Amino acid sequence: MRRLVAIAALLVLAVAPATAEARRKPAKKPVITSVRCWPMEVCGSNPKVVAPGGRLRFKGKNLQKSGMVVLFAGKAKAAKGGARGPLTSKLRRKLPAGWVATVPASARSGRIRIMVAKTGSRSNVYGPISIRKPVKNPAIRGSGTAFDGTGMWIWYVSKSDGGNVPAIIARAQQYGVKTLFIKSSDGTNWWDQFSPTLIAQLKAAGLHVCAWQFVYGTHPDVEAQLGARAAQTGADCLAIDAEGQYEGLYAQAQTYINTLRAAIGPDYPLSLASFPYVDYHPGLPYSVFLGPGGAQFNAPQVYWKTIGTTVDAAMAHTYQWNTVYERPIVPLGQLYNAPPPADVQHFRAVAAGYGSSGMSWWSWQSAGQSGWTAIAPPDPAAVAVAPTTYPLLKSGSKGDVVVWAQEHLMTAGQPVTASGRFDTQTVQAVSAFQAAHAIPVSGQVDQVTWTELLKFEPAVVTWTTSARAAAKDRRNGPSSAHLSAKRYEIPKRLGAG
Repeated sequence: MRRLVAIAALLVLAVAPATAEARRKPAKKPVITSVRCWPMEVCGSNPKVVAPGGRLRFKGKNLQKSGMVVLFAGKAKAAKGGARGPLTSKLRRKLPAGWVATVPASARSGRIRIMVAKTGSRSNVYGPISIRKPVKNPAIRGSGTAFDGTGMWIWYVSKSDGGNVPAIIARAQQYGVKTLFIKSSDGTNWWDQFSPTLIAQLKAAGLHVCAWQFVYGTHPDVEAQLGARAAQTGADCLAIDAEGQYEGLYAQAQTYINTLRAAIGPDYPLSLASFPYVDYHPGLPYSVFLGPGGAQFNAPQVYWKTIGTTVDAAMAHTYQWNTVYERPIVPLGQLYNAPPPADVQHFRAVAAGYGSSGMSWWSWQSAGQSGWTAIAPPDPAAVAVAPTTYPLLKSGSKGDVVVWAQEHLMTAGQPVTASGRFDTQTVQAVSAFQAAHAIPVSGQVDQVTWTELLKFEPAVVTWTTSARAAAKDRRNGPSSAHLSAKRYEIPKRLGAG
């Protein structure tokens, strides 16, 4: 993809002040706080990528549509005559969620940075935003990444068909596996099984190869470097297996994500593979791993048999508490401990009913023949599932989902702290938000309030750790980070070691 070093600017037509008083008042400086592809339902997994002819939503202060245009500078042709010059697009009507501009259909693929200019002042520079032409004939509801389709996780290559690569390839092709998730590191230890030779063999057979790493948070910068090493070795994507060891480690999670993104770029496909029941783990920093700049995909480990419930109950609980993070869910299902084949088939049908573009299975070495047969093509018909509802948050609620709601309230202009506890301040902030958006005032984050609140981007909070926290239990971040897990619905160390 050709990279364009371009600056997009919003320009305002200068209007002569009508009075001396108007001449004396300086124009308020415009500020951009957010730019993303819009609307969300037609955009891909990365909100910072838009197609030519697509729309961008702008949020900020002191923006106005009258006379304001987006200027796309560079070498793109401005007219049929072939003259080279800037392409422009007007800011259109104000949505409840912000202002909208259309990307010119003739805009070339590349990356842009955006600046707002008004009479006498300019805003901050925002970006980059990538312009990419859509892939022809994409799979229905697909993301265009290796997370689509059927995946299989490999813990030890040596214990998967005896490490015989041709046998692994043959089995994957026979049972419809498109992507292999192969362990590349454990904490600060690189695993040599994730080798360029292995990756080349698997890719030559038409398979996608993704890396996965088990992380602990003791040395998050090193863990991030090993994740980047996997990407540089040829992985098509990276899955972050962050479980109980990362509970309460908000600063470490932020260090990991920031270091990793600095090495692999903003668009490289990442997923978080963690506990499925978010409400059971109030101190786990889902909001960091799945927040701005984090993983674009969510792969909760929905091991229904280990949890001790049905496929339907496990998936309903998982989707209710994970959907709020607004990342495509590509669930990780269970083949270990010999689940009934009918359950495996039903899991596939339920995932399709929720609209998942892909799913994967744990794990190659523990799957019996009945499990392999149960994941084979053709795909079962999707089953109807009840519409997913967001979790109700109210006075006394606590945990990372509360942090997530508070971060959105902050961006919406409400004076609230991201504490993870639904305290009096949060009740007042929610009530004020509801009143400002014509929502019945209850002081609770219900379905209607969530829907309106999620139109705002979450605020980026800088989490730090103190010497006292480091000396005690290392937990840091919001007050809720110190809460213990309610229950470990799946073992904490299933993929460690």
